[in-house]
Amino acid sequence: MATALEDKLSNLIHEIKEIKKELILKEISRTRIAKNRLTAWKTLGKKISSKWDEMSAEEEMNYQREKTW
Repeated sequence: MATALEDKLSNLIHEIKEIKKELILKEISRTRIAKNRLTAWKTLGKKISSKWDEMSAEEEMNYQREKTW
């Protein structure tokens, strides 16, 4: 027969397992959100890069950094 302490320990173990499950699910959710944002950012970058006429975006940034005045 389980004692009161054993029951409390069993309940604590169960609670810890549930907390771990919740933390894992939250991490998965955060990872999904981050992946979606990264995909959107990359898509936007490709759209912008495709609009450049003669020079790449990197060349344009280097050109703008040079002091030509």
